[in-house]
Amino acid sequence: MKQAARDCGFALAGLARAEPLPPEPLMRWLAAGYAADLTWMAETAAARLDPSRVQPGIRAVLALAIPYHRPADEVSSLARYARGRDYHYTHRDRLKRLRKRLLQLDPGLWSYACVDTGHVMERPWAVRAGLGWVGKNGCLINPELGSWLTLSVMFLNRDVDAYDTPGEDLCGSCDRCLKACPTEAFPEPRVVDARKCIAYHSIENRGAVPRDVRPGFRAGAFGCDICQEVCPYNRRPVPSLQDPAGAARPLSAWPLEALATLSREDWERLSPGTALPRIGYVGLRRNAVLALGAARKTAARTLLEALRHDPEPQVAEAADWALARLLQRTETLRAATESAEAASASPPRRPPGQGR
Repeated sequence: MKQAARDCGFALAGLARAEPLPPEPLMRWLAAGYAADLTWMAETAAARLDPSRVQPGIRAVLALAIPYHRPADEVSSLARYARGRDYHYTHRDRLKRLRKRLLQLDPGLWSYACVDTGHVMERPWAVRAGLGWVGKNGCLINPELGSWLTLSVMFLNRDVDAYDTPGEDLCGSCDRCLKACPTEAFPEPRVVDARKCIAYHSIENRGAVPRDVRPGFRAGAFGCDICQEVCPYNRRPVPSLQDPAGAARPLSAWPLEALATLSREDWERLSPGTALPRIGYVGLRRNAVLALGAARKTAARTLLEALRHDPEPQVAEAADWALARLLQRTETLRAATESAEAASASPPRRPPGQGR
């Protein structure tokens, strides 16, 4: 089974018993309000914790991963996972091929596959199946491939001859990811508060972005990789992984100014097949404007002044905020310059005891 998964394009594959997951971590996270408006997490909690709620008779869980490493010199305002084809499509294509291979091994096999959007929590199953451990930034980390991984699982109504050992936590005392987060979105290690997370607000939140979170948008216009970029396991050499599905799409190379003024025609032409429709046309433009303000790009002042009158209210409001942030920086620099000039123009102070 695991070899069949690798033959179908999955870099990692592991098997775990389909026993219920401990409810405490999920229920504490929900009770604390860390899910923001992701209401479906609570609505589907029972099924997420117990595979038998998805389908009675499930005996094993096959956990799978596909890497999405990017070239070191690649420049983009999008998170790495979003620069190529939408990983949901890639996983689904390979899961379909894998299901056919498994049916050849056992024609009576029943399976249920899930990629992120179903009633399944992929990371706990990936840990149980030995693919890695959940790092302090909440991401699954594999000791060889790091955390640049997308996950899926397949529930099976068969026991298998051998199950994998859960991944060992190798974070140790390292807390670089926790310190690097621009919005302090980790109330404790391995716990993410979506209400403060740039990835949540730039991908899931189509409403107003809280003003205290907006400066964190210097991470870019879609998603945030900061807590992964500083992880030592992502700085190690990795095997050469050439995946045609990961080839960068055109929008990934567009600068923030171009994304902020993206036309409907270009959006409809270039966004299909990518992860960007998750936030939508208006949301992506709003994000780009917030990113310009967060980075205090003074060269974008003329653009932001024009966008204050954009027909999309969210874009116009974001431009107002970004422009105010630019002007604030200008005033701060002017005050600092005037202070320095005044200091240099003052007569030199005489040493004590002289000049009388």
